[in-house]
Order: sequence, then structure tokens, then C-alpha cells
Amino acid sequence: MRRRADAQRNVADILEAAERVLVQHPEASMDEVARAAGVTRQTVYAHFRSRDALLSALLQQLTQRVTAVLDAADLESGPAAEAVVRFLEAAWHASLAEPLLVYLAQQPRSPQQDSDLHEPMTIRLHALIQRGQDGGEFDPEPPATWLVATTIALAHTAGEEVRAGRMTADEAIDALRRTIPRALAP
Repeated sequence: MRRRADAQRNVADILEAAERVLVQHPEASMDEVARAAGVTRQTVYAHFRSRDALLSALLQQLTQRVTAVLDAADLESGPAAEAVVRFLEAAWHASLAEPLLVYLAQQPRSPQQDSDLHEPMTIRLHALIQRGQDGGEFDPEPPATWLVATTIALAHTAGEEVRAGRMTADEAIDALRRTIPRALAP
């Protein structure tokens, strides 16, 4: 049991150190992560077979944090149009609070990996949009999957505008608050 507890603690320490190091230096090596975690490089590789595996585990952990923020946004209550705005605000502020998430999310991956990454958010957004369509708040004609994809694409575009310096973060979330409800409206 002690060995298992040590291994779990090592994994937690490695992920915490990786996040700290990668926020400052996204191209940091496994050696740098190991030093920051206070373990050997071999220990890091014992838990994560490659840098990509470490980044994948870190991305999963960050996605879980964003998912927790979305769950706290009370998306099931009130009109669907208001809940969509709460969803956008929660997701936006959570991504701003997790700068490494944006970097990791931009790394190349397969369409399936991209779908898996977004799944916790798309499930919640799909249910919300479906509720809005069923209740007459949102356009019932396009499939809910199309409206989900449109919403996510516009949110990504807002992020790109901020990173390019063409909008501030506040301007981008304001634009999303105005644009998305109009895109969903009947």
C-alpha cells in the first residue's frame, strides 16, 4: 500500500511541477519537470512514457478543472439563452485562469483526440442547446450538433483574436455574449 501511495503522490507532484514549469517554459524537457518535482527523470518516465503522455495527462487534469467550473455554473436552471451565456462566461474565465490549457489545446492532435478533449464541454453544451431548441428559445432547424460546433468555433475565434492582440479578453467575451445568443435564436 505504501508503494502505491508513493506512486500516486509522485504522479501528483509531477503533474503539479509540470504545470508550474510549462506555464513559464512550454518547451521544458522531462529533466526540467523532474527537477521541479523533486524526482528523477526515471521516475517521471516510469509514470509517463513520453513527454506527449505527460502533456496528455496534464491536459486531462486541466480539462477536469474547467469541467468543474462549468458544473458550478448551474446550467440546468433558468432560460436556456441565459444558461448559454453562463456557459460561455464560465468556460471563458476558466480558460483565462488556466493559461497552460490554451497552449496544450493548440498542440496538433487527431480529430478523435480533439473530440475527446472537448467532450466534457460539448456534452453540457449539447444538452443546453437541445433544451433551448425543445423549448422554442433556439432555432429548431439546424441540428444541435451544428449549433454546438458553431458555438465552440466562435469561442475559439474569440480566443485567437485575443492572442493576436486584436481584441482584449473583455471585448472578446462581450462579443460572445452578443453573438452566440443571436446565432442560436429562432
